[in-house]
Amino acid sequence: MSDPEIFTELTRLLGEGRGAVLCTLIEKTGSGPRDTGAKMLITPDGGTVGTIGGGGMERRLIREALEALREGKPRTLTFALGLQPEGDAVPVNSKCGGTVKIFLDVIKPEPRLIIIGSGHIAKPLAELAAMTGFDVTVVDDAATATRERFPRAELRTGPFEEELERVEVRPSDFVAVVHGETGYELAALRSMLRRGPAYIGLLGSRNKAAEHKRQLLEEGFPREEVDAIQAPIGMDIGAETPEEIAVSIVAELIRARRRG
Repeated sequence: MSDPEIFTELTRLLGEGRGAVLCTLIEKTGSGPRDTGAKMLITPDGGTVGTIGGGGMERRLIREALEALREGKPRTLTFALGLQPEGDAVPVNSKCGGTVKIFLDVIKPEPRLIIIGSGHIAKPLAELAAMTGFDVTVVDDAATATRERFPRAELRTGPFEEELERVEVRPSDFVAVVHGETGYELAALRSMLRRGPAYIGLLGSRNKAAEHKRQLLEEGFPREEVDAIQAPIGMDIGAETPEEIAVSIVAELIRARRRG
């Protein structure tokens, strides 16, 4: 498969909010099945596009790539193809008689934050999130959801529950429910749980979080997914003002993003 086809598939995956690992042969000594520059894409489910040589080398590459994708960090592997391995080289049963070095580049989509609510905390949250590299979408039908208050965000201001269902939710997305009204919060949590973003956080007290989670469990949502809701959202830094609370939320989002 050609490089353009590999990059077309990578673009498609990123558009769906999924990452991938691009493996590139960066160094070869002696004989090997492919030349320097050969590429292979490894998808989140372990599928491959293109080839670097097949066999045991690619099977090991797939395992390493999936681990690198989970960690969010690139790595380099050296394979000894039918030779006695030196250093940290990985031995491969092959008749080639050379060594190859492969760079595994972890490529992830741009982070996106879906903010549900448009009140006092949503405004500085949107500003700080945009400053730290998130594409921001705000969902709310309140009068506070205006372009003046959210100049850098995509606004979804139609009927609330309709907009919840219309907004695209990708596996890599982060969701912050900061609305404040019980009915709206539960509607948002139901909608987001059904579509599985990377992170869901809820603003409010521990008691409110416990009550909301109890309600969701009674409605049949899986315990593992309900327990994964981060509530109260935000790192514990003693925040009190809306701006301080927004800082605590963005700090938690950055930590979650960096940890993959």
